[in-house]
Order: sequence, then C-alpha cells, then structure tokens
Amino acid sequence: MKNKIIIFVLLFSGVVFHAQASLIGYISLDYVKGLDDPALTKGSFQNVQAGLQFFGDISSGLSYRTEILFRPEGTFDLTQAWISLGTSERTSFKLGLYLVPFGRYNESNRPHQTALINPPLNVEKMYPWFWRDVGLLLEGRIRGFFYSAYLGNGLAEGEDLTQGQQFKDNNTDKAGGGRMGFRLGRGFEVAYSHYRGKYDEESTRDLVLQGFDIHWFTPDWQVLAEYSIADLDNPDGSGKAEGYYVQALMNLGKYSPVVSYQHLDYDDSFHGPGFTGPDGPGEGIFEKQRRWAFGLIFQVSQNFLLKFEYDWNHEKVADVKDESFVFQAAFSF
Repeated sequence: MKNKIIIFVLLFSGVVFHAQASLIGYISLDYVKGLDDPALTKGSFQNVQAGLQFFGDISSGLSYRTEILFRPEGTFDLTQAWISLGTSERTSFKLGLYLVPFGRYNESNRPHQTALINPPLNVEKMYPWFWRDVGLLLEGRIRGFFYSAYLGNGLAEGEDLTQGQQFKDNNTDKAGGGRMGFRLGRGFEVAYSHYRGKYDEESTRDLVLQGFDIHWFTPDWQVLAEYSIADLDNPDGSGKAEGYYVQALMNLGKYSPVVSYQHLDYDDSFHGPGFTGPDGPGEGIFEKQRRWAFGLIFQVSQNFLLKFEYDWNHEKVADVKDESFVFQAAFSF
C-alpha cells in the first residue's frame, strides 16, 4: 500500500506538472570496515541510498515538492510531500509532509551535502534520521533574519529518541516548534531550534528538544557546530540527553580534509531495550560517548564525490573503545 501511495505521488508530480517540474537526485554507496566489531571486520558494502526530488510551480505563489528515498532493504520512504503558498521569500506556508527544521543537519543530510559520512553522535542518537512531520510549516527570510514555525503530529514514545518517527498521531496533543537565526554577511550563520510535544499515548508527558547551531564558511574553510539537549518527562523521573559536535573542513581544491569532535551523554532509566510502554519500562539508557572523526573528500567532478572517514569511538560507561573506517561514493544530479 505504501509503495502504491509513493508511485501515485510521483505520477502526480511528474505527469500532472510535467511542463513545470524540475528533478534532482542522488545515489550513494558505502564500504564499511570495523576494526573491533566482529560483524564488520571483513568489511561490507552497504547503505545504498537513492533519492529523487520533484518540484515546481503550480501557479503564481503556489509551488510543490516531493522527495522519495530508496533504502537497501528494498523499501521506499516518502521524505517530503508538500504544497507551499507564498509570494515572496519573506513568508511561505507549507502544508503536508515536511522535514522538521531542527538544527542545520536534519535538512541537509544527504550524502552530497555532508562532509563526513556518518552522522554526528547527537544527530544520530537524539532524533529520528530524516526527521519529518505531517502538518503546517511557516517559514521566511527578512534580510539577515530567517525563521520557521511548525505544528504537526510530533514524535511518539519509543525505545529511544530515534524511534519516535510517526505519521499518524498517537495522542490528542499536537506538537510545535521552530528555528530562527541570523545570517551575518555571506559567511556566518547562527540559529536556535525548539520542539515541544506530548509523546506518550495518554498525552500526559512532555518531550522537549532544544538546539543551537553555528555555520561559518569562507572559500578556504568551513566550520560547523551543533548543540542539542532533550528533556523527557518519564513516570519515574526525568530523562535527559545532551550532545554536540564541532567540525572543520579545509578546502584544498579537489581535496578537502575534515576533522570533527563529537560528544553525547544520554541518561534515561525508563526507556531502552525491552521498553513496551508505560507499564513495560526498558533496561534504561546510560551512555557517555565520545568520537573523533577524520575524513577526506576527493571531488572527482562537480557532481561526483569520493569520501573517506575514520572514527575513533569511546563509550565511557561500558569502557569500550573501537575504531572503524568507511568509504563512500556519492553522485548527485
């Protein structure tokens, strides 16, 4: 049924609006080898991704965008599907399925958009991958100030924060949030993100996410930093997750070395493996992870990248250290 819906959306976008439709996409493939993980010591080709976006103008002040993502297990995900009402960049109003504007990474995480291959720890652990929601989104830009505000179904309660993606609301509450910031000149941007909603089926407990992100770039350098914090209202007390990453890239023409330091503290005694609901608490989540990531990008052509990443991870609670490396070929069109 899900694939039929996606095929319909594609036909609707590509055929009905074929005269005005534009198409962009990407394809990527990873090769992963873990130096300490027995499952990956021999290396493995994996994480095939292929995405397509159809977008265009329906009429003056009315536009649309749909995006699908093909996953290795043979499934398709609908990443975006919205119609936008707006006559200028100052204000636009979107209705449908949208990527949640939380931080900078969530809306710019496709392989050809990121310097490193693996997502930073706070991005990986504190909200769903390609976090999206169904509802209403207002956004715009006035000179150097930009903003977004949204109202949707919100996140559901799951084993951990990454398991909350839903498309049909699990309770009577609607979640809201937004992101606002400033772009100073052409090379510096700073923003704050906020999300709040009830995440349990009884609509009694809050999940609050906050984030700060900074982006500074010049022709020779690019520096990114994101800080995230999550507060969970649990029956046995509050849970909390906090993390950040700092990333620096140096542009040397076709080659760009990258380095990143990443930090995550996750303390939640109510959720974790074995969680089944309010009456079935899990084993808890107690993680203190640190990661150094080193990468290199080789720009073969304007649309084709080869990327390498080496990660050194340390989990302090379990006192576990491991190393891994991954190669990626990423093509966009």
